Amino acid sequence: MHALILGAAGMIGRRLVDALVADGTVGGAPLTALTLLDVVPPTAPAGFSGPVKAEAADLTAPGAAEAAIAERPGVIFHLAAVVSGEAEANLELGYRVNLDGTRLLLDAIRRANAADGYRPKLVFTSSLAVFGPPFPKVIPDDFILRPASSYGVQKAMGELMLADYARRGFLDGIGLRLPTICVRPGKPNKAASGFFSGIIREPLAGQPAILPVPDTVRHWFASPAAAVGFLVHAAGLDLAAIGPRISLTMPGVSATVAEEIEALRRVAGDKAVALIRREPDATIARIVSSWPEAFEPEAALALGFRADASFDAIVAQHVAEFHGG
Repeated sequence: MHALILGAAGMIGRRLVDALVADGTVGGAPLTALTLLDVVPPTAPAGFSGPVKAEAADLTAPGAAEAAIAERPGVIFHLAAVVSGEAEANLELGYRVNLDGTRLLLDAIRRANAADGYRPKLVFTSSLAVFGPPFPKVIPDDFILRPASSYGVQKAMGELMLADYARRGFLDGIGLRLPTICVRPGKPNKAASGFFSGIIREPLAGQPAILPVPDTVRHWFASPAAAVGFLVHAAGLDLAAIGPRISLTMPGVSATVAEEIEALRRVAGDKAVALIRREPDATIARIVSSWPEAFEPEAALALGFRADASFDAIVAQHVAEFHGG
């Protein structure tokens, strides 16, 4: 099976590549080839004997989407996106990458389907930002899409296009509404949710962290390992069993900022917690307040998707990977 990963240079993309290579399969079939694309050149994985194409590419450039699927990959993981805070700050960029890039990819697949019957499985990463207030305390699977940010609108549009192209038989599609990924390693990105990771990651490294929202803010989380697990599991599903609602809310852990901080305290003590500085940011607070707090992801759980056991488990995973346990 040839796998194409769009956004392969990102944190989740790199981990997904490593997971597929380590397992040697994708979607239940042997992994035979990889195409890795991102706006910066991805790194080819070590230990994989099959052909690998790792290139810089912008899906919105003329011909880029057609080139991406030229070798007819059987599974496509579409992770490429402008993140929430950047999409809100730069409206044109957000729509160009998050909407136009997705549309151009789907149209390239549609034309290939008409030409030679090409019909890949496409795993699309969506977001909880497709939902907007007012919320119930716990959101069911059938809650309406009503995004309250440009990023959420762009992801909702992607979900709707994916469902339409799947309905028409151009592809087999599944959308995964990922929880906020925490704890993200590396440097902060421009996501409005970045502080959720920052208030754990930076203090564990002995560095100060900024907290722009109140301790009472509650959110829905998954670890990087859980996110990769969702993607791998989706690639192996029989999508005919899902039904017409092909975008699913992924399971996660609901926790407040205060509960995050206490999980940090249990691992690293008061000295680490003291490195968190409270600096309210009205823009971040407004974006985050439009996001839901907890879900009942019954459809995803019934299909075998699994989340982390607790927020302590999420922190423990980061500590084990980056701080020697």
